[in-house]
Amino acid sequence: MIIKKSAAEIEKMAAAGAILVETMDAIAASVRPGVSTGELDAIAERTIRARGATPTFKGYRGFPGSICASPNTMVVHGIPGPYRLKDGDEISIDVGVTLDGWVADAARTFAVGELEPRVRTLLEVTERSLHAGVEQCRAGNRMGDLSSAIQGVVESAGFSIVRSLVGHGVGRSMHEDPQVPNYGKPGKGTLLEEGMVLAVEPMTTAGRPGVRAGGDGWAIYSQDGSATAHFEFTIAITAQGPRVLTPWHLPPAARSSAAGADATATGERGPHGEAGEAGEGADGASAGEAREPAVEGVASAR
Repeated sequence: MIIKKSAAEIEKMAAAGAILVETMDAIAASVRPGVSTGELDAIAERTIRARGATPTFKGYRGFPGSICASPNTMVVHGIPGPYRLKDGDEISIDVGVTLDGWVADAARTFAVGELEPRVRTLLEVTERSLHAGVEQCRAGNRMGDLSSAIQGVVESAGFSIVRSLVGHGVGRSMHEDPQVPNYGKPGKGTLLEEGMVLAVEPMTTAGRPGVRAGGDGWAIYSQDGSATAHFEFTIAITAQGPRVLTPWHLPPAARSSAAGADATATGERGPHGEAGEAGEGADGASAGEAREPAVEGVASAR
């Protein structure tokens, strides 16, 4: 069942989203060669708890981290730990924040130093596909309009959509209906209505779309060992259009003005997550059932 949110409830989710964006900023400032994913997790947890919120992922079905930290060929659900970033890595960071019972969910993939050109392009294209999806989050559209917009950007650039992992509704629970696939047919699928709040999250590979589960029961990797990327917003569908509740793409000065209005793909945004050289699991729901470690089923926007 799809649970639509009132304007007041969307504001509460936006408050959780503001803490999430602050947390993502703290992580962005710390992503550099030599930093461990466990250290990034500690930074995230301190930031979230200092603002009176809780890390949504921690303890979810036994997940031990406050963030998912998924480097290179890992798509999602990476458990933070001793892995130290090195120059040329890319790292997907997925964050969930719960404030007063309301959840916000977002992800970015960061470059660590200088990436190979094709990997850099993968990140740029995946982020661009997220913004294309945001533009379709309008009352009266269908889920397939959103899904196909993402798919078109990714596949036209020669990359692949991971089809066995999908986005989802979000609200009081981290996972709610509907599922939000990253591929589909325009005009098909669930009708998008005012008050729906969606976690839209394209997950891509530089190679083929297949994935495999890791040995820890959480991590999911590209099956062919190709590079991956993951970008995500929590988005409310409002009478005025799509509203991004986790606007990590906007510079700080623009976030307050976006708080009560659209923060859409057409808004100002910075470059994709890029760490300076100086300076589930938990997310990505499986198409069969949200955030199961196993990769089963295929979601459809038919």
